[in-house]
Amino acid sequence: MSRLKVTLVRSGIGRPESQKKILKGLGLTRLHRTVVRQNSPTIRGMIKKVLHLVHVEEVPE
Repeated sequence: MSRLKVTLVRSGIGRPESQKKILKGLGLTRLHRTVVRQNSPTIRGMIKKVLHLVHVEEVPE
């Protein structure tokens, strides 16, 4: 299974509480912070909700 590298490129300040919780759930707490997550339907759904705030790359294993 592949992995996704997710980087926070826009702030969650001024965003709805649900989007802030999604960012926290992904482990993104500061700008330009990058996390690597498994490519699963759950993570994909979370990313889809905050796609305008993050940059996503697929990382080959």
